[in-house]
Amino acid sequence: MGYSIIEINHMTQLAFVQVFGSVFEDTPSIAAQTWHHRPFLDLASLHQAMVTLVEQMPEADQLTLIRAHPDLGSRVQMAPASVQEQTSVGLDRLSPAEYGRFQQLNATYQTKFGFPFIMAVKGQTKAAILIAFAERLNHTTVREKQQAILEIGKIARFRLEDLLN
Repeated sequence: MGYSIIEINHMTQLAFVQVFGSVFEDTPSIAAQTWHHRPFLDLASLHQAMVTLVEQMPEADQLTLIRAHPDLGSRVQMAPASVQEQTSVGLDRLSPAEYGRFQQLNATYQTKFGFPFIMAVKGQTKAAILIAFAERLNHTTVREKQQAILEIGKIARFRLEDLLN
């Protein structure tokens, strides 16, 4: 069941964090802080309040948020929302060759940048993800950190849409 914006605006902080705490991977503090910015006009204003908090976080906290995300195509335990997102594009059903390619790209990316490759995969294909991986390996660390924060914002938007619809 989705929540209406009226219901969201009337939630206690505890209820708000229980509902929205998983919008950002392993970082319910973002929801806890966002609650103070009520009332929200709509999903877009709720999303913007959350993204603004992320953008204003100290760099160390942003890196912690980035590093909380699982590698794409990995077989490690991850948050239910991540499992659903990766499953939606078939990353849970990789052939041995595809799995090897994702593992190699994840390792190369992690070695170069010091954090996992993040991409909002909903609506993407495995091929598009692999192309983005290859292109983004050519970026600077500063550009990739900015891209990771942008992608995290997209992921949050998808997760909010799922909760409100």
